[in-house]
Amino acid sequence: MNLLYCAIYFAVTGILSFIIGRIFPKNVFKYDKFPFKSFGFENGGKIYTKIGINKWQNKVPDMSKIFKHLMPAKNLSGGVDSQRLHTMILETCEAEVTHLLLCVTGLYCLWLWPGAGSVVVYAIYALFGNVPFILIQRYNRPRLVRLYSRSVKNAAKE
Repeated sequence: MNLLYCAIYFAVTGILSFIIGRIFPKNVFKYDKFPFKSFGFENGGKIYTKIGINKWQNKVPDMSKIFKHLMPAKNLSGGVDSQRLHTMILETCEAEVTHLLLCVTGLYCLWLWPGAGSVVVYAIYALFGNVPFILIQRYNRPRLVRLYSRSVKNAAKE
């Protein structure tokens, strides 16, 4: 029964975070500032290639494919302009915050179901349901920022 309570709690917080993420103004995110700017050890996101992120990131569920009319597409097909790149960068910030907050709020499961079972369930939830998505944002954002900077420079030359 406690497992069911945790599952319901994770589902409700996931749905609420999705709704809040859609209505939350993205312009509050400063992608070039802490905590979104790449840390030195991340080497512009390249550190994540050591865990093969470039091979598996497209195999995990993507809400933009499920809710096509509610979220901008996460691919660069169909042309790249600076506005679209900027939107994608801010979406990575929002997704990172959402998954980080889900990790934090998920700790409530440990109170709902005290004991080793909840620790295992929370670890699975955090490590497989949220951490990979945080890493994907940390990997993709610096690449998108580089493209965005080039796009803005090219537009200024024209």
